Amino acid sequence: MLKINNLEENFIETRAAKARELFQSGYNCCQSVVLAFSDLIDSDTKTLASLTSGFGGGFGRLREVCGTVSGMTFMSGLISPADDPSIMDARKANYSLVQKFASEFRSINGSIVCAELLGLKPKSNPEPPMPSERTADYYKKRPCAELVEIAAKIVATEIVERA
Repeated sequence: MLKINNLEENFIETRAAKARELFQSGYNCCQSVVLAFSDLIDSDTKTLASLTSGFGGGFGRLREVCGTVSGMTFMSGLISPADDPSIMDARKANYSLVQKFASEFRSINGSIVCAELLGLKPKSNPEPPMPSERTADYYKKRPCAELVEIAAKIVATEIVERA
């Protein structure tokens, strides 16, 4: 499903930097990871940004699974597709890749949960749906730009290993 012909030199570093750049331009964490690979996906950027828009903030600011992990999960379906539910080996391979991505991310960051990564206390009520304003202070307080880089590196490494 990915268009992997000739990967550019420094593919892993380039994609990680692109993910950070996308995040710092205002895309959410999930969008940033996926859009860092948009040129390899048979879809337009607007569609990809729309499909991944609800995963920011740990699922719409619920602070559950980190959006970067959701972005890696989205990419797993393109790297190891499981589009026919009757092909159990494909489903197993896809789930295995999701678990590999999550395990690598957790081993680097200590968690895959947005609230834990941000050092937030669990809340019984979700945060308001209004996204945080992207200011210099916002970027100083949050590890998100680094997390999107890490997630993009994990995905890019997998792509390189399969190329």
